[in-house]
Parts: sequence; structure tokens; C-alpha cells
Amino acid sequence: MNSNISRFCKVSAIAVSALFVMTGCGGSGDKSGTEKKFKVSTLVCDNSFENIMSQEIDVYEYNYPKMLVVPYYTTQRNAIDSLLSLRTKTIVIPRQLTEQETARLKAQKKNVRQQRIAVDAIALIVNKDNPVEILSTKELREILSGETTEWNELEPSKLGKIQVVFDQNGSSTAQYMRDSILNGAPFGENVYAQNSNPDVFKAVTERKNALGVIGVSWISSDMGGVEISREERLKRVASDSLTTALEFNSAIKVLKVRDEHSIRAYKPYQAYIYDGSYPLYRSIFMITTTVGGTPDNAFYAFVTGYQGQKVIQLTGVLPGVVQPRMVNLAE
Repeated sequence: MNSNISRFCKVSAIAVSALFVMTGCGGSGDKSGTEKKFKVSTLVCDNSFENIMSQEIDVYEYNYPKMLVVPYYTTQRNAIDSLLSLRTKTIVIPRQLTEQETARLKAQKKNVRQQRIAVDAIALIVNKDNPVEILSTKELREILSGETTEWNELEPSKLGKIQVVFDQNGSSTAQYMRDSILNGAPFGENVYAQNSNPDVFKAVTERKNALGVIGVSWISSDMGGVEISREERLKRVASDSLTTALEFNSAIKVLKVRDEHSIRAYKPYQAYIYDGSYPLYRSIFMITTTVGGTPDNAFYAFVTGYQGQKVIQLTGVLPGVVQPRMVNLAE
């Protein structure tokens, strides 16, 4: 019964939060419902990291039943705008604020804290029937620019044209590839946007010619196929062990990637993200203007603390603080 009440209250709070974030209207109506039962905090998070934050929230709310975190998942630009306009106090994005953005908040008498909470890898995934196993960053650049358009140009294949799929237009994942691989140049005509990260995964399982570009947390075996239960996740978080067994979802093939100046290629395992061997990676930052003693600050402290870092470890990305010992690096 209690879990049903909590779920109803959370759905209601999410709807209120979406209106709050988009319009900036906090409202002054009756607060005798949800706020009497829960201490509510809000969070605006880059879409790419929804899997990570949803697990953080699940563990946090389980450990602290009176706390309720209402997330709003959107683009990086919208997340930053919501913080600068004071419509929210905490965001999660793949970069730190610029000096100008920080100065704008300080001018509004806001104290900014920025913590790197994780290092995310961008994975390249293909259909299991695709014979390609490895891509270099040079080959990836030629694919993204439209210079290379056929799978047969990389490996003997009858798969035809390469269809690159991202999560959505304006996503931080697409921006990363444009900035880091194409050096700011535009994508070729063979690059397409889906509606979400699950849609990228679905496209690759259904289309033999697709090349998916996706954050590694979306292809961890825990994210589908053999998804762990909440009880098992909580058990792993509570464990003192920092060992991580690493697997990817078996419904797709995860390509090895090598830097164009390197001989060896790597998959986006945590160990190779940690030592920099896997070349496609980026930091994830949690940025807040909260003050001590508030619900928003409590969640920020949880995510940046030991338990929150253990949750991140289980998603397949590299924790920003806790460095786990990796095993089972199947090549």
C-alpha cells in the first residue's frame, strides 16, 4: 500500500516539476499533500544520463523514504538555462560551467559547486550480423562526415549504406562527436536522429546497416536483458567490494575503437575508460547552487558521496571518485 501511495505522489510531483522547470512558476497553492509526506528536491539532467540518474534516485529514495527527487530530463542547453534562470538548483551535464555562466550566477548571489561524478564512454554499437569488429577514430570521422558511406569500404560486406543513428537532434552525444571527432565540421547526410537512447538501441537491433552512437550506461547488461532487481542493486551498493564484473547487452555488438595513432583497439570497459585507452570518453558533472540543510543539497551529497559513486559504478560508467577494481575483461 505504501509503495502505491509513494508512486502516485511521485507521478504527481513529476508533472508539477515539469511545469516548474519549463515555466519557472513555483506556484503558491496548497502544499498540504506531497510536501507534508516528503521532502522534495528537483533535478534537471541531460537526457544522455537518464539511466544513471534514475538508478541514483531509486537507491536514494529507498534509503531515505521521506525524500523525493523529481527529475526532468532534457537537453544540455535546457539544463544550463534552467540553472542560470534560477528555475532549478541542480543539474547534471557533460561539462563544467564556463566562467561567464559562473559569473552570472554569482551576480545573483548564488554559490556554485561543481563536482565530476563520473566519466562516461561513448559506445559504438552495430547489429550482431555486422562483420565489423573495430573502428579507428579516423574511420569514424570519415563515416560521420559522409566521406565513407558503405560498410563494404571497411570490411567485405553486403550490408550496403552505413546509417549512423544518434539519440536526438541537439543532444550532448551528437555535440561530443561533432566537436571531438569532426572538429566542428557538420555531419554527413548518412547521420540520423532518433527520439531517444532506447530508440538508438532498437534501431541497431532491427537494422543490419545501422551504426549506433550511445552512452555506455545504455548498453550495460544491467540496462536490459539481464536487468538486476532493485534488491540486488541495493545489495551491491551496500557491499564493501569495489570489484565490477563487466558485460554488455548481448542483443547488440559493441565495437572496439582505437585512436588513429594507436595499434590496439579497446571496448568501453571501465578499466579502459580509467586509463584513457578507450578514446571516446567525457566527464559528467553535477552542478548545484544549493545550500546545506536543504533536500536538494542532501541529494547532491549522496550522489557525490561513497554510496552514490557505488551506484554509478554499477551502471557501466567510471565513478568520478571511487575507483573500482575491474575484472572479466573479455576481449
